[in-house]
Amino acid sequence: MGTHQENAKVFKALCDPKRLAILEQLRSGEKCACVLQEPMDLTQSGLSYHMKILCDSGLVASRQEGKWTHYRLSEAGRDKAVKLLLAITTPDAVQEDRRFSCDT
Repeated sequence: MGTHQENAKVFKALCDPKRLAILEQLRSGEKCACVLQEPMDLTQSGLSYHMKILCDSGLVASRQEGKWTHYRLSEAGRDKAVKLLLAITTPDAVQEDRRFSCDT
């Protein structure tokens, strides 16, 4: 399920209150960086820092339109994060039971 270094990026993205607030804003749909910046009281470089972490984690995707970057939640990133959390918090015995259970 990836390296520990790669997996840690997901949790790093979720461990900051500003990044959680950004994710909350993106729940209503794609937003331009300029729209995200205003209510967060962040400088452009501050927002850029947080968005890089969110994009590196896979939770957020971006696209360029002219000089502005638009951000949206990534369904694939969310699914990967959920699977990762389940995998690392499920005891080995439970995972073994699931692997060897017979469907009758």
